[in-house]
Amino acid sequence: MHEDTSSGEIEYMSRYFGSRQPDINNLLSPFQRFTSQEAFSGILLMICTVIALLWANSTLDDLYHRIWHAHLILGVPKFLLDEPVHFWINDALMAIFFFVVGLEIKRSVFLGELASARSAALPVVAAIGGMVVPAGCYLLFNWSSPDAFKGWAIPMSTDIAFSLGVLALLGTRIPLSLKVFLTAFAIVDDIGAVVVIAVFFTDTISWINLAVGGALLGFLVIANWINVRNPLFYALVGIVIWVSFFQSGIHPTIAGVLIAMVIPLRVEIDPRQFADRARQLITEFEEDGNTGPRRGRSALTTIKQRAVLEELEEASKEVESPLQRLEHLLHPWVALLIMPLFALSNAGVDLGKDVIDILMSQVSIGIFLGLVVGKPLGVVIFSWLAIKSGFANMPEQTNWWHILGAAWLGGIGFTMSIFVTGLAFDGTEVLIAQAKTSILVASLIAGLAGYLTLRTKSSPES
Repeated sequence: MHEDTSSGEIEYMSRYFGSRQPDINNLLSPFQRFTSQEAFSGILLMICTVIALLWANSTLDDLYHRIWHAHLILGVPKFLLDEPVHFWINDALMAIFFFVVGLEIKRSVFLGELASARSAALPVVAAIGGMVVPAGCYLLFNWSSPDAFKGWAIPMSTDIAFSLGVLALLGTRIPLSLKVFLTAFAIVDDIGAVVVIAVFFTDTISWINLAVGGALLGFLVIANWINVRNPLFYALVGIVIWVSFFQSGIHPTIAGVLIAMVIPLRVEIDPRQFADRARQLITEFEEDGNTGPRRGRSALTTIKQRAVLEELEEASKEVESPLQRLEHLLHPWVALLIMPLFALSNAGVDLGKDVIDILMSQVSIGIFLGLVVGKPLGVVIFSWLAIKSGFANMPEQTNWWHILGAAWLGGIGFTMSIFVTGLAFDGTEVLIAQAKTSILVASLIAGLAGYLTLRTKSSPES
């Protein structure tokens, strides 16, 4: 996907965000980068998933499990954490993943796809339906089992990387409005997942450690208020908050989302002021380079030119918020390293000879029906009710086949569903194996169903 904005895209986004037209380019460019990286990440996730499955079911399966269960000691003197590699991936690196999710949520709420009631209405309602109905489908088969009951949240999740990766395969067949809808829908779904993790997957709480983490979050709120903008400052305090949450009993990935909420979103100077100042500085740069003994081509810049470049660099930092800088910096690492590493370490399910029995278990059936049937059913029904009641509008250039296709893509639970599985069935290997196997199969079928629906019901001119 190119970074340049087409006139058609600008026109659509202008209508989508109403009177906020001056900010369209600022909004669309991050959106395009986001979807492009997520799409490639989806392809990379597929590759890592296949590698993990082949590895875990080969003669080297023992090596696969030994790598992820090997202990790794990290920390500082007097405070060392001795945990398996799997922990550092699922609880530490995924905290960075959730931090970026939090940044995306905050940006979307204040500046992006969820910034107005009109634009947010349909994705919010669709996401609610896409969480409630799948959970209900799961509970139909697992209501009476205390252990299996804990997995009710597994089919609620949507893997945005995989879903956007499938959309990328369809190219121009898909209108931009559908990409915006699916992205916003997945972001709201992420908010729901974060709430579920925070509320339902905490057994015991150390109130002292939680109070320390809360106090430090308050400290960051004050820092934001007094306009502290150094990302390193927030990173260092954020690490301490993560440790506090880990010791409190609340899953430490929640710390990532909460820290993201206090990252400054304000810019120091108005974009138009920056543009005027940038033009002035470039003129000064050119004029100094065309005078004196350094006239023409030169490998070196003058002292004045260096000063101009430094001022231009500082101005560019002031026109971009710390939130945007951090999102731009971290998102490639999350999309291209952390999530593929998570897939590689978590998707290695030993299928063995009992795969049919595994898929016929109540947990597997509940998850499968939740993702493949419940997710699209919930999204479509809730969207239909919202549109027919006048609460929300159908996205431009889309029809109900588009909504159904996007709803099926929402059934690709993969990363988030596997993550919730580890929390719900912690230590219960049989249930974990059943859940992961069902997630992989259901995500594959939901992805194919969404792809075929959108491909057959859309035209390249859409």
